Amino acid sequence: MNKTKKPIIGWIGTGVMGRWMCHHILPLASEVYVSNRTMAKTEPLVAEGAIAVNTPAEVAQKASIIFTIVGHPIDVEKVYFGSQGLLEHAQAGTIFVDMTTTKPSLALQIAEMAKAKGCESIDAPVSGGDVGARQGTLSIMAGGDQSTYAKVLPLFEKMGTSIQLQGPAGSGQHTKMCNQIVIAGTMIGVCEALTYARKAGLDGKTLVATISKGAAGCWSLDNLAPRVLKNDFKPGFMIDHFVKDMGIALEEAKHMKIALPGLALVEQLYIALQGAKKGSLGTQALVQALDSLNALD
Repeated sequence: MNKTKKPIIGWIGTGVMGRWMCHHILPLASEVYVSNRTMAKTEPLVAEGAIAVNTPAEVAQKASIIFTIVGHPIDVEKVYFGSQGLLEHAQAGTIFVDMTTTKPSLALQIAEMAKAKGCESIDAPVSGGDVGARQGTLSIMAGGDQSTYAKVLPLFEKMGTSIQLQGPAGSGQHTKMCNQIVIAGTMIGVCEALTYARKAGLDGKTLVATISKGAAGCWSLDNLAPRVLKNDFKPGFMIDHFVKDMGIALEEAKHMKIALPGLALVEQLYIALQGAKKGSLGTQALVQALDSLNALD
């Protein structure tokens, strides 16, 4: 990033996380153009000085560094490859940074097409949920060229505290799959522990305060277990999005001919919650699937 002249930044995807991530980098830009499928979600950023536009094409025509964080791989494809997409209207020299959790193969496709257009790209999925997005403490996993990474690092540093280039294009997405595999394991562990504690008559708050200081300590126990105890299932990260991520990880595992039985089990529990019309809840609602299995009140 040019240190003497602030860049014009584009941001597509201003939902639960994208809104706050964009908020943190506003001071580093001369102008910020924002777009979202539901345009009302751009209003908080517009109130801070961002400029709302209707299509990715308009963002591409304005900005020199463009961030995207949307829902699913199909959404990424529309944003980048559609007739009103970024690559069709890209200016030479533009840097594209996709922070959506998506397929490694899609990250490679974006990188190849960006290069053909005289542009650069980084895949940079994140972890840390809504809390990390608001506080600017996300973990950012990047894939791409070192030179491109260096240009966007000052912007990443406003969004996260753990930032690392993992390797070439697609490596950020592979790293995020590893992250999601760990989260699936910790979420089932946390929810099973809380289910056990409730049946044993333990005080949930005391339990969490105690075991979080030992070997069981983890982000999910610190941040999501208290929400479960309050019956707060609002999404920091939605079940629907997590099921998407687990599906990508299992698909990649199949291609690599490796078995991930723990991940497959957790995926099935979350799919059961989707079947119960609970896909828009936060991932901590996994405890509700266990309640159904155990017929707990």
